[in-house]
Amino acid sequence: MKILFATSEAAPFIKTGGLADVAGSLPQALAAEGHEVKVILPLYEGIDEDWRAKMTFLKYFNVTLAWRQVYCGIFEAEYQGVTFWFVDNEYYFKRWQLYGHFDDCERFAYFSRAVVETPGQLGWSPDIIHCNDWQTALVPVYLLEEKYRIPELAGAKTVYTIHNIEYQGRYGDQVLQDVIGLDRSYFNEGMLAYHRDVNLMKGAIMASNFVTTVSPTYAQELRTPFYAHGLDGVINQQSSKLEGILNGIDTELYDPAAMTGLAANYTLKNIAKGKAACKAALQQAVGLQEDPNVPLIACVSRLVGHKGFSMVTDAIHEIMGLGTKGVQMVVLGTGDWQYEEAFRNAQNQYPGRFAAQLTYSAPLSNMIYAGADIFLMPSVSEPCGLSQMIAMRFGTIPVVRETGGLKDSVTPYNKYEGTGRGFTFSNISAGDMVWVLREAVDLYNDDKKAWKGLQKEGMAADFSWKNSAQQYVSIYERILG
Repeated sequence: MKILFATSEAAPFIKTGGLADVAGSLPQALAAEGHEVKVILPLYEGIDEDWRAKMTFLKYFNVTLAWRQVYCGIFEAEYQGVTFWFVDNEYYFKRWQLYGHFDDCERFAYFSRAVVETPGQLGWSPDIIHCNDWQTALVPVYLLEEKYRIPELAGAKTVYTIHNIEYQGRYGDQVLQDVIGLDRSYFNEGMLAYHRDVNLMKGAIMASNFVTTVSPTYAQELRTPFYAHGLDGVINQQSSKLEGILNGIDTELYDPAAMTGLAANYTLKNIAKGKAACKAALQQAVGLQEDPNVPLIACVSRLVGHKGFSMVTDAIHEIMGLGTKGVQMVVLGTGDWQYEEAFRNAQNQYPGRFAAQLTYSAPLSNMIYAGADIFLMPSVSEPCGLSQMIAMRFGTIPVVRETGGLKDSVTPYNKYEGTGRGFTFSNISAGDMVWVLREAVDLYNDDKKAWKGLQKEGMAADFSWKNSAQQYVSIYERILG
């Protein structure tokens, strides 16, 4: 099968969030299954010169975008068995920030046009074009007409993945003809119309052959107004072609036995010694008291409301008072000012016990995954989440709210049967969160055997991309007949 994976970012070339991890790992897993996979993304200014030196220029051509004829250059690079195509246009992509520009609608309409034009220009016929989030949402819409003009696209089917429905690509209807270059009928007949605006994600849901999202629970949640951000009606209307597939993680990258930069590498056989060394190094690095016995709670996240941090800041004093010996806590991330300020205050109130690392640091995040005892992830909404899987891979026990991929990946601890991978709560409630945190802290303090059983379940769980890739292949085969 020939698969073209269209994305606005992909690791290791350029990354702002989880989409890049998916675009870097899923194509590799598909290629490992024997499929021919190519990934297409913009050639941003932020892509490092070391990567650029490995690229080969293929050709250039003009892309038609509404009334414009716009230059498009294609560069190619190979990585881990996958071919990456980079769309070059400095007017649109020579900007350090990937998103948040006044002309984002035009930038990614151009990119979507480039995705559609490139297979024909390079003489390659994809069976599947797999699009992701609002930045490539116009590809299935453009294909409704363009596949009959471009012979290489005649048999192509489209799959559209919603990674986060909160970001939909919503613009005023004046962009339709002048910017996007589509006839007014796409609006009048309802494909792109949304409360008198143009909604790109709605168009992709309507136009694609199949729609996926990044966990089975999130697929069900999107049927409800609370989670769907206004698109629940569209989701329910198109539900026959919607399926949730849980994301995986790069198990080679996140391997406590091999990862560089840790104080000690470890497996389940020597986890006590290995995590003790990593915990001491973490405590030293972030300014916590070096105490091997106190339970250390960690958060690694963007500090925003839908990640559940209102519950954390409301209950910070209760959390710090848990257990007979108290707890330590480290928070790594940046975000809304009120959460940053609350965590700064907590660091001042609990010196040596609370560490607020208000930055982004991949090496420090790895130290936290390896050195912490408990990983707190109380998200109000979490389409999939990768951090809880990474934490379990490192033998750190997750405490999560039962939403999206958190519910699908963290089975709750059952003290009667001795089963589970972590601790969960269902209500958006600081009290419920503190209750299960207390259960986790008490188990850590009082029952080391049960605690190691939880660590074993998490570290042995298969969070690789192999299973997810097979589910995607099943969908591809289904829509290809």
